[in-house]
Amino acid sequence: MCELLGMSANVPTDIVFSFTGLMQRGGRTGPHRDGWGIGFYEGRGLRLFQDPQASSESEVARLVQRYPIKSEVVIGHIRQANVGRVGLANTHPFVRELWGRNWCFAHNGQLAGLAPPTGFYRPVGDTDSETAFCDLLNRVRLAFPEPVEVEQLLPVLVAACREYRTLGVFNALLSDGDWLFSFCSTKLAHITRRAPFGPAQLKDADVVVDFQAETTPDDVVTVIATEPLTANENWSRYQPGQWLLWRSGELLACGQLTG
Repeated sequence: MCELLGMSANVPTDIVFSFTGLMQRGGRTGPHRDGWGIGFYEGRGLRLFQDPQASSESEVARLVQRYPIKSEVVIGHIRQANVGRVGLANTHPFVRELWGRNWCFAHNGQLAGLAPPTGFYRPVGDTDSETAFCDLLNRVRLAFPEPVEVEQLLPVLVAACREYRTLGVFNALLSDGDWLFSFCSTKLAHITRRAPFGPAQLKDADVVVDFQAETTPDDVVTVIATEPLTANENWSRYQPGQWLLWRSGELLACGQLTG
């Protein structure tokens, strides 16, 4: 299985600390050696870094760890290949344009028998993850040819997640740069940091950061990961079938699929 990383914040924030912890799981403290990627939204722009090499050995990953890019929405992924060969075309996150915005998506899991009808969006690689992403955007584009608020969009997203979940494991992150949608099929966790801030210790590296020295009292930052990244903080675990929508670090909406 792969691992996911997401961030939603109310001010431009760097994710170097969390990213450093996740990268260790790509071949050093975990088996996810088949590539990694991370996307940083900057307004409507999206700064995307990807490498099919193991993240713990990647020079590109080391560059990102040294480069504190500030963003309000981030989606990251480390891959353990199940469907599709190891290569750049199959490296998450995937990006497509819709309604004049960059949509970014990453998936953890495996979907058996996913064969959606051909639509406007088509996969470049050969993963079930990118196929699901293209199908999801085709559904959105068909239902809403013109932009709508995310609250109107939610029923389409949730219905798609319900279907994908019947085909296997579908843990996913999706964003258009404004909001961050997260869905848990089996495993996700999140933590929202706000004042009073304190120190945090990574599980996968000997790194400690004092967030009080790095933030202001008004900052709100939510981090989402497949497994908690720190050893001394209380992360909240999603329930299977649960979805949460974030904006500016705060929970905007949530729901629970049953059955």
